[in-house]
Amino acid sequence: MIMTDMPKSSVPLPPDLREGMTCWALTGGLIGCDVQVVGVAEALGFVPELKHVSPPPPFRWLAPYCPAPPMPGIAAPWPDLLIACGRQAVPFARAIRRRTGGRTYTVFLQDPRIDPSNFDLVWAPAHDRLEGPNVISTLVSPHGLTRAKLAAETARIAPEVAHLPHPRIAVLLGGTNSAYTLSEEAAARIGTELAALAEREGAGLMVTASRRTGAAQEKAIRERIAGTSAVMWDGTGPDPYFGYLGSADAIVVTCDSVNMVGEATFAGKPVHVIEMTPERPHKARKFRQFLDALYMQGAARPFQGRLERWECEPLNATNEIAQAIAAGLTQHIMRLRKG
Repeated sequence: MIMTDMPKSSVPLPPDLREGMTCWALTGGLIGCDVQVVGVAEALGFVPELKHVSPPPPFRWLAPYCPAPPMPGIAAPWPDLLIACGRQAVPFARAIRRRTGGRTYTVFLQDPRIDPSNFDLVWAPAHDRLEGPNVISTLVSPHGLTRAKLAAETARIAPEVAHLPHPRIAVLLGGTNSAYTLSEEAAARIGTELAALAEREGAGLMVTASRRTGAAQEKAIRERIAGTSAVMWDGTGPDPYFGYLGSADAIVVTCDSVNMVGEATFAGKPVHVIEMTPERPHKARKFRQFLDALYMQGAARPFQGRLERWECEPLNATNEIAQAIAAGLTQHIMRLRKG
């Protein structure tokens, strides 16, 4: 719901329209989906009620085409605004729209794999090439990062990186997914390249790994950058990820996460992408389309083992998506009020 003491939203709705409104953020529990729905809701000025659905078989196997089974917590009173994301959330988003007679304004983030007309508004990344009268697309994905958060996190970690020389390079490590495999050998090569980069540039490295990186892979990288000016998050305490982005003069990021690469471009620093050879090329096709589009726009470049410098405009899809939702939601509420 709207909180009276929360910071001003990035895309404020008219106060007389949003007064007392409620918002659900609905996903199947994947963190990437959570980040997107919550980030867009917060940009609109909501503190959403985050709801996870985990349907049992066979519903889990048949989503998004099956009906929604009963699920604890998914019941009236229904929200005024629903922002959903992920395959498992599709049947529930459709059901809520149907049960409310269309009163709940229903937004779906990412390609729902069914007709977009099942929702009031659909956002899909441009590389999905989804089209429809109620579909909007952006090059990068929405997220929860804001200028205020970036500044706050930069200030928070300042003592931890104060000893590092400039240029400071944020290194964002992903890992194995359906398209790519980050082997221990590949991680060792990345670590060697990073160490050489730090030595050549006289740079400081700020390295953070994801849950997909792997313990052996983290160890291989940590060992190879040990002799350089570097800090590498050990997984304890608050994640310095956003602080590293804000503190960096340049960013190096692995290619396996559209969300992570997109967040890197929000910082407005030169973004260098470590390209990995796909184990399953058909799964990597959309990653390829996404990266090529970023390169064409000048928002990122492939990592060639050296630091490149160019002027970068920050990319921010979150506000663009929130603006489209605000416009549609305002029209929706006005129609409901007219009866």
